[in-house]
Amino acid sequence: MTQQEWKTPLLVTVLCGFAAVPCAPGMAGALSLEEALGKSIFFDAALSIGGNQSCAACHDPEWGGTGPDATTNAYGAVYEGSIPGRFGNRKPPSSAYATMSPILHVDPKAEHFVGGNFWDGRATGEKLGNPAADQAQGPFLNPAEQALPDSACVVYKVCTGAYAASFMEVYGADSCAIAWPAAVETLCVTEGVTLPLADPDRGRSDTAYDNIALAIASYEASAEVNAFSSKYDHQQTGPTQLGKQERRGLALFRGKAKCSRCHTLGGKKPLFTDFTFDNLGIPKNPENPVYASDPGFVDLGLGAFLEDREDYKELAEENMGKHKVPTLRNVDKRPVPGDIKAFGHNGYFKSLKGIVHFYNTRDVKPVCPGDYTEAEALAANCWPPPEVGENVNDLELGNLGLSGEEEDAIVAFLRTLSDGFVPAGK
Repeated sequence: MTQQEWKTPLLVTVLCGFAAVPCAPGMAGALSLEEALGKSIFFDAALSIGGNQSCAACHDPEWGGTGPDATTNAYGAVYEGSIPGRFGNRKPPSSAYATMSPILHVDPKAEHFVGGNFWDGRATGEKLGNPAADQAQGPFLNPAEQALPDSACVVYKVCTGAYAASFMEVYGADSCAIAWPAAVETLCVTEGVTLPLADPDRGRSDTAYDNIALAIASYEASAEVNAFSSKYDHQQTGPTQLGKQERRGLALFRGKAKCSRCHTLGGKKPLFTDFTFDNLGIPKNPENPVYASDPGFVDLGLGAFLEDREDYKELAEENMGKHKVPTLRNVDKRPVPGDIKAFGHNGYFKSLKGIVHFYNTRDVKPVCPGDYTEAEALAANCWPPPEVGENVNDLELGNLGLSGEEEDAIVAFLRTLSDGFVPAGK
């Protein structure tokens, strides 16, 4: 699906109720004003330097809030930004259920980091009180993503966009009362510039930029994004039952496979994550486009972020190579079952079976060359070494002793976590 195909119907959907836009049956009232505004922003491709990339370009709800291109997922799994040829260095994390993450902190009992967003936790939530809102501000200005040169350019585009009236309704009539320079359109498609704004206008722009991020986080916190409507949820509350293989997978998930130690499932609506960080010993993805420009790149994850923080610098070494434990909700969600999703922070794995098999056999199989892809490793019955050899978790994975049938049962259970399940007879 193209950006324009996303944008047109969805923009109409979210604007219904704000203006003279007809609503489909059952649509009105589904989102609050702020949530609907956040949805408009989330799907707006104009909020990029090339006018060609929205948040949804890397966080598509139909794909469980992550990357929607099967070909990209099949290889490097890193998405091209608004500027052609520019890439980040990680697979897009899921935007679904992301607002549940707490502000980044050290758990005083377990003495490990919890919370934040992005794979390395750098969207701490300390700025806006919400890691999802802090995260939402990053891609707009990232040269490898939406690449706008100044946060004021994001504000300008929102304040002159189709939903400007909604933005002012939610955040105040003076939210867009900013004197823009005459050349603003040209400046906002020019890398490296800063819009010349008077101090009062810069202050209003900064406030508006924070509100844009809070609106996105509001949408990401909505029941539309966090639906809790999977088969697993239905069996919790109604007559729907898991199948025999799915039940076996759930038992293994809780027990022998040790999955629930990090992907916790307590309560009626478990999030299948404890929001901690871990080094799973995942190999580097040799097809990651980062190596074209930086052959020596090593993804140090949380540790690299902590190294730049004076207050946490002394804890950096013990967190090198660790990445956020993701929610498993929607882990298998995709529009077409045969389309390829990528798994792991760098997208090394191309199937749930592959990553479950890795968890099970990482420390059992021989070590193969570090530039082997998952397909090559599976064919040779080996695993490459970890991208980062320090701090690898060898207590909860690596030699689980699962049979092939048990691996399949876990995969069957994971597939029950996709939202949008419709019980029989509905």
